[in-house]
Amino acid sequence: MAPDPKKTVLVIHGGAGVERATMTPDEEKAARAALEAALRAGHAQLAAGKPALDAVTSAIAVLEDDPSFNAGRGAVFTHDGKNSLDAAVMDGASLRAGAVAGVERVKNPIALARAVMEKSKHVMMVGPGAETFAKEQGVTLVDPKYFYTEKRWQQLQKALREAANGQAHADIETAKHFGTVGAVALDANGKLAAGTSTGGMTNKRYGRVGDSPIVGAGTYANAQCAVSGTGWGEFYIRAVAAYDICTRVQLGGLSIKDAADAVINREIPKAGGDGGAIALASDGSFALPFNTEGMYRGWIGADGVPHVAVYKEDKLPEPAVEE
Repeated sequence: MAPDPKKTVLVIHGGAGVERATMTPDEEKAARAALEAALRAGHAQLAAGKPALDAVTSAIAVLEDDPSFNAGRGAVFTHDGKNSLDAAVMDGASLRAGAVAGVERVKNPIALARAVMEKSKHVMMVGPGAETFAKEQGVTLVDPKYFYTEKRWQQLQKALREAANGQAHADIETAKHFGTVGAVALDANGKLAAGTSTGGMTNKRYGRVGDSPIVGAGTYANAQCAVSGTGWGEFYIRAVAAYDICTRVQLGGLSIKDAADAVINREIPKAGGDGGAIALASDGSFALPFNTEGMYRGWIGADGVPHVAVYKEDKLPEPAVEE
């Protein structure tokens, strides 16, 4: 099959759990601008004939660098007042994957996840070992202070006060503010890739790791389907959510929209969780289901025009899918 640049698609998210009451107009404007910048960065890779993985990592790096999102520079704080970052990438054509968890000095965790995939024999590295590998591979390391933002620090203080006052599950309730970022892409050769990056959960402790870096849970791609999730990670792990969506497409014969809706809006809530996801099929059709007040999301096609949305009532145009 000859390459077809007219069928390229990039879909991104900046996290479900967006609440209008906690958002200022300036914050919303900044987030929308960052989403558009991420879409343009990823599209530039696809337009140049680069593989889907390049588009995914380029788009996610932009979101990691923007403090609007709970990933990279805008990551939330752990119970101990640190930023602990997770990320994963997966190439749908080869089923290769790379992931990192619990890193505290890696500027762009998505870049390290890709290095794990391409420069090692492993799939996942964690903590100090992952950072040693980052240094060996020339992946940029920064002082942990780089990740500090006042907004995230105050979110931790609020969670700590609630826990001290005996509010039940105060450390878990903050999971409503997911903020994870992710991208899925279809390149000119019809190949798919997925990636996800996150700062996890405010006030998390005990080395908690969510679904984002776990292949099949928060991130997954094969030849027919690519998914990046954003939600209450424990439930996505239990449901193997990303893999389940792709299985329903590949083996169950469902459309990408029906498969994603079934998992995100039925299976996850039935178990007690919530959140959202982006899912992209090899024919260019995609889905952006979520069951919270809002989810930062957007897509861009071959024409290079970015489309972004934040709240549930925001409508996104859909691309025409050729038969």
